[in-house]
Amino acid sequence: MTKVFVPRDMAARSVGADEVAERITAAARTANAEVEIVRNGSRGMLWLEPMIEVETSEGRVGYGPVAPEDIDGLVAAGMLTGGARSEGAYLGLVEELPWMKRQQRLTFARVGVVDPRSVDDYTAAEGFAGLKKALTMTPAEIVEEVVDSGLRGRGGAGFPTGIKWRTVLGAESGLKFVCCNADEGDSGTFADRMLIEGDPFVLIEGMTIAAYAVGATEGYVYLRSEYPDAVEALNAAIVTCRDNGWLGENILGSGLTFDLQVRVGAGAYICGEETSMLESLEGKRGMVRAKPPIPALEGLFGQPTVVNNVLSLATIPTILANGAAAYAAYGVGRSLGTSVFQLGGNVARGGVVETAFGITLGELVNDLGGGSASGRPVRAVQVGGPLGAYLPVGQFDLPMDYEAFAAAGAMVGHGGIVVFDESVDMAAMARFAFEFCAEESCGKCTPCRVGAVRGVETIDRIVAGDDRRKNLVVLDDLCDLMTDGSLCAMGGLTPLPVRSAVRHFGEDFHA
Repeated sequence: MTKVFVPRDMAARSVGADEVAERITAAARTANAEVEIVRNGSRGMLWLEPMIEVETSEGRVGYGPVAPEDIDGLVAAGMLTGGARSEGAYLGLVEELPWMKRQQRLTFARVGVVDPRSVDDYTAAEGFAGLKKALTMTPAEIVEEVVDSGLRGRGGAGFPTGIKWRTVLGAESGLKFVCCNADEGDSGTFADRMLIEGDPFVLIEGMTIAAYAVGATEGYVYLRSEYPDAVEALNAAIVTCRDNGWLGENILGSGLTFDLQVRVGAGAYICGEETSMLESLEGKRGMVRAKPPIPALEGLFGQPTVVNNVLSLATIPTILANGAAAYAAYGVGRSLGTSVFQLGGNVARGGVVETAFGITLGELVNDLGGGSASGRPVRAVQVGGPLGAYLPVGQFDLPMDYEAFAAAGAMVGHGGIVVFDESVDMAAMARFAFEFCAEESCGKCTPCRVGAVRGVETIDRIVAGDDRRKNLVVLDDLCDLMTDGSLCAMGGLTPLPVRSAVRHFGEDFHA
């Protein structure tokens, strides 16, 4: 029986993957061919979706993008045996495609490869190896392994994951929690969603290891309501893990008790901030808490809590399975391991890539991304979400490295890269940063709540030519105030895109 892989990822389904799967089944029946349809995750080449793969003795052969009406012709041309080479959709061996060969997939190793609903597929692909290894270690040994790996938070802040875990481990409490913040709200970011839809078991495994390492018994995944497919995938995986002894009481006979639940947010961007997310989990309005105390000491319901991003927790199993040194061998400087970068906006080849830190911005945008989708020259990219800096082409030699980006007045953030061609109005983009902040602010602190509104007004005066020089001084002062006085990164980082737009694209602020 021939296996044909058709992604069930939301991006693939949005362009007809479900209909493609149905058409393959019908065409195979007509051709008297035995076919097993496997609904895998996306390989990340979103410009080729729906991309289907056919298992052959040489490897999996890809075809894409395909439409339902293409299937009959492809089957007739020999697609089910890896043929149909003369057809336009033929891609060849998927693992040999330049997009795949350029990557080092650790966190995303199984995404697009396995059936995300099959725990057998997961275990066959070395799933739960990290948890099994962890259960032979002491909690303190696990924490130090994570420290030694150099893993830093992938949610945007880049704080060392092991240091956070060490703090929770040392906290005195009879109840501790592990919380995963999957409220992926940054523009141009979709890696959390793709991982949960394509390999949900790895997140569960990572959270279980975290629970054992710090002494937690309960866990929560805070997922945004805009991700219904991810919610369904994760809930299904949790049920499967409970049924197979990977969650619940006495996991694998180890004495470890840990269970987790999914909570769906109402769409507030501010809940990407950890304390605001905790407030929402407690049933309150999502508003930022003052620090200290930090969540590691007083988090969910006032108890010590690990709060990590999806990609951070999903990277833990490979670190435990293969050792901290193997993971730390990737990357540069203090940015160790790999990161998942997302290419979006006006880009020819949008999607997800996982590479070691140190790849340059230009390599991601031009080599992997293929430049702009419009064919016009790229003028700017925004890295790190709507609060990230705008970088010009002249800085495309910048390596993807937390410290290198910070030195350049930018941030890597969650790894989202949004591309703009020469038609972009950078004054309008700077205005949007303030407008976005005003819309999404929780309202708790004045610099963010009021400063963002004043920022919109100030840019409007600058663009209109109203005392441009003086208003640029006012804008700079306002950015200082928001950076220094805001309670969290919502207001504190809004000046980053504004100032970078003024600095690199000042000509757009003339009347």
